[in-house]
Amino acid sequence: MKLLIAIVNNDDCHAVLGELSRNGFSATKLSTSGGFLRAGNATLLIGAEDDKVADVIEIIRNRSSRRTQMVESSPSFTNETFMPMPVEVTIGGATIFVLDVEQFYKL
Repeated sequence: MKLLIAIVNNDDCHAVLGELSRNGFSATKLSTSGGFLRAGNATLLIGAEDDKVADVIEIIRNRSSRRTQMVESSPSFTNETFMPMPVEVTIGGATIFVLDVEQFYKL
């Protein structure tokens, strides 16, 4: 048995949870934030049998899209005038941790 901890963008969370459910996987969603943009994301706790881990990862991969977004960078000064310079950053996708589970109870 494995515990997958998947951190996905809020925009992708509904699609990921729906596809996991359609494929018979249960998940617990925790609302979290962090990362470079301090943007909202969701942390999903998913239990899966060892031979199903690849299936869960593939579902998350297919439903968590990477995309780019323009954000203001740290301040830059030109002739003592503040000039925020927008930069393009990649957001979305997923970060997944796979942990061994010694015992699992569904009560």
